Amino acid sequence: MASIRHSVFSSLRCAKSRRTMIVPSRINSKFRVSPTSFATPSTSGKRLYSSREQAARDRDAVGPATWRAGVLFILAGGGLYFYFESEKQKVQERRAKELKSSKSGRPKVGGPFSLLDQDGKTFTEQDLMGNWSLVYFGFTNCPDICPEELDKMGVVVDSIEKHYGADAVKPVFISVDPARDSVEQVKKYLEDFHPQMVGLTGTYDAVKSVCKSYRVYFSTPPDTKAGDDYLVDHSIYFYLMDPEGQFAGAFGKATTAEEVKKQYDDAVKEWKEEHPGWQRKVVATK
Repeated sequence: MASIRHSVFSSLRCAKSRRTMIVPSRINSKFRVSPTSFATPSTSGKRLYSSREQAARDRDAVGPATWRAGVLFILAGGGLYFYFESEKQKVQERRAKELKSSKSGRPKVGGPFSLLDQDGKTFTEQDLMGNWSLVYFGFTNCPDICPEELDKMGVVVDSIEKHYGADAVKPVFISVDPARDSVEQVKKYLEDFHPQMVGLTGTYDAVKSVCKSYRVYFSTPPDTKAGDDYLVDHSIYFYLMDPEGQFAGAFGKATTAEEVKKQYDDAVKEWKEEHPGWQRKVVATK
C-alpha cells in the first residue's frame, strides 16, 4: 500500500514537473510570437513617419517651383500684353501719319476728264475742286440698282447740308452708257432725283477714260446704238472726293446713308486738321 502511494505521488510529482516544464514552454512560445506582433505597430509608425516626412519633402520641392512658375507665367503674360499694346499703338500712329501725309497710301482714284453736263455745258474735274463731291457711275436705263443708289445719295446730301449748310457736297452722276444717255436723256432722268445733282455724259472714249481714272468697270461695247436693247454691267460704288479732287472714300450697295454721312464727317474733320482755315468754295445753287 505504501508502495502504491509512493508510486502515485511520484506520478503526480512527475506530472507537476512536466506541467512546470510546459508552462515555460508556453511562455517561451509567447515570447517567440510577441516580437512579431509587437514589431508591427512599431514598423507602421516608422512607415507613417517616413510617409509624412516624404510628403513634407515633396511640398518643399514642388511648392516653390509651382510658385515660381506662376510668377513667370504672370510676367510672361504681362510682357506679351504690353508688347501687343505697344505694337497696336505703333500701327495706329503709323496710320495717323499716313492720313496726315500728302495722300500717302490712298488709292489713285480720279483724274482729269472732260464731259457734258445735263445742260450741254462742258464739265471737267476742275469744276469739282474746292468742294467735296459724291460721284456715282450708272446709266439711265438701269431698272433698279441705279435709282436706289441715287436715292441714297440724295438722302446723304440732305443730311450733310442739314449739318454743314448748302453746297457742302456736290452729287454727280456719270453715265456709262453714252450711246443711249444723251444730254437730254440725262437731264430728264435726273428730274426724279436730288435737284442739285449734276449729270454727265460724253463720247464713248471720254466715258471710258473717266471710268478708267475712277477704276470703274462697265460692259458697254463701243459699237452699240441708241435704239439697241441691252443692260450694262458696271461697278456699284459712289465715291467721296475731297476738295483737291483726291479719293476720300468708296461706298457700295450695302453701305447705308448713315454710314456714308459718318465717313464724310470723319473725312471733313481730318481735312480741317490738315488744312486749318480752309473754307469751301461757294457755288450758286441750281
